[in-house]
Amino acid sequence: MGYLENIFLMLSYQLLPLLFAMVLHEFAHGWVANALGDPTARLAGRLTLNPKPHIDPVGTVLFPAMCLVLQSPVFFGYAKPVPVNFYNLRHPRRDMVLVAAAGPGMNLLLAVMSGILLRVILTIEPSLASEIFSFQASGARHDMAAMFLIPFGKMLVASVFINVLLMLFNLLPIPPLDGGRIAVGLLPYQQARTLSGLEPYGMMIVIILIAFDGQLQIMSTFFWPLVNLAMMAILSGTLG
Repeated sequence: MGYLENIFLMLSYQLLPLLFAMVLHEFAHGWVANALGDPTARLAGRLTLNPKPHIDPVGTVLFPAMCLVLQSPVFFGYAKPVPVNFYNLRHPRRDMVLVAAAGPGMNLLLAVMSGILLRVILTIEPSLASEIFSFQASGARHDMAAMFLIPFGKMLVASVFINVLLMLFNLLPIPPLDGGRIAVGLLPYQQARTLSGLEPYGMMIVIILIAFDGQLQIMSTFFWPLVNLAMMAILSGTLG
C-alpha cells in the first residue's frame, strides 16, 4: 500500500472518532461546570457540539497532521480547553474534581459505547472480525452489508483506542491535565499546593516523559500497558 493510500486509510477510519473524542471531552467539562454553577463555557459559546469553537490550531490541526506525515498508527490530538472559573462553582474544591473528571469520564463512555456497537456488529456478522481488526484495506467482501459494516467496525475499533488513550493520558496526575486537577482537589492542602505549583511546567514534564521514554521507561512501563489492558477489557467480548 502506497504512502497516500496509507494516509487516506488513516483519515477515513480515525478522523471522525478523534474529532468526536476531543469535542465531547471538552463539552463534558463545560456541561458539568455549567451544572455546578459556572456558566463561563456556556457564555463563551463553548457549550456546543459544533466542532468549530473547539478547534485548537496546534492540538486539533498540527498534531494530527504530524501523525499523518510520520505515518503514526493512530491519530492523536486535543481540542481547545473550555474556560472554567472555579470560583463560580458552588463548592470550588469538590466541584473542580467533578469538572476535571468529566472529560475522561466522557472518553470512557465513548470507548464503552463503541465496544458495545462493535459487539453488535460482530454478533450480526461474525465473519467480518478478521477484516475489521486488520490494519489493511478490506477487499475480500463486496456485498452491501460488508461494505458498510467493515468501515464502521474499523472506526469503532479506532474509537475505542483513541478514547482509551485520551482518557488515560488526561488522567496523568500532572497539572494542567485533568488528572492533575483531580489530584489537587483530593490531596491535603499542603500537598495540593505543592502539586498545583507544577502547573506552569506540567506540559514540559509530559513532553519529557514521552520524548525520553527510551531512557526513563515510565510511559512504556506503566502507561502503555494500562492502555492495552483497558482496550482488551472493552474489546474482550468482541475478540472471542
